[in-house]
Amino acid sequence: MAEKKKAPAAKAGKSKAKASGKAPARKGPAHKAPAHKAPARKAPKKAKPAHKKTEPKRAPERAKKERPAPVVHSAAEGAVAIVDGDNRKVSEHALRPEVFAVPVNEHLLYEAVKQYRANARRGTHMTKNRALVSGSGRKPWRQKGTGRARVGEIRTPLWRHGGTVFGPTPRDYSYQMPKKARAAALRSALTRRYNDGGLRVVDRFGIEQPKTKVLKSLLDRLGVEGKTLLVEHQPESALLLSGRNIPGLKVVDSTQVNVYDVLDCPNLVVSQEALDKLEEQLTP
Repeated sequence: MAEKKKAPAAKAGKSKAKASGKAPARKGPAHKAPAHKAPARKAPKKAKPAHKKTEPKRAPERAKKERPAPVVHSAAEGAVAIVDGDNRKVSEHALRPEVFAVPVNEHLLYEAVKQYRANARRGTHMTKNRALVSGSGRKPWRQKGTGRARVGEIRTPLWRHGGTVFGPTPRDYSYQMPKKARAAALRSALTRRYNDGGLRVVDRFGIEQPKTKVLKSLLDRLGVEGKTLLVEHQPESALLLSGRNIPGLKVVDSTQVNVYDVLDCPNLVVSQEALDKLEEQLTP
């Protein structure tokens, strides 16, 4: 009898589930989550023994051969020693006091340098004015009635992309100095170079082939370092070609010596023939 009484209770549960519209929950067998095994830790790697850094073997330094100091030959007051290509004294040359013993005029030196630099300017600077700038010459709008500022063309300097007012134009900056003033400035520059001890006179350079190495060794024997002005009377092409690849060296003819080069180069190397021509040219 007890079992028969339990049956209607189950039916009542089913009727309640139908009335609510939900299916009765069924209890299934409980599933246990699989146990995840922790990954086995790897044994730490043994540290490699630190290798000592071995410095690369360097070649033994060779002792640099120091060049012997060149001999500077002295001469009597108002004279200069003439040496050969091996820096051996040959003779002495008495300088003309009218060329190498004049009072140094600083203002003349300034004027000569300024004139030299001005003559070297190209003067190719230029800007476009309203006649050269691109754009139409048509009046953009009528003069009155628009409420805008009056304007004649879009090339006006007041507008963007308009012409430039009073801009630079190509011109020639060169000008001439009086011949006597130019010669006096050169005498002052030569006097200063002689007083500073930068004048060297060589009997002859003897450059027969265009070899830079030959001319460089000649300058080393003379003890010349830095900027150098080498003066020769009518220099041959071999001397010009040998000197153009030496930095700081300028080879000029005796008739092309100027104040700027003499002041710019602390060393003045002159051949005996070029020295005679200079004195003959500059003697007042």
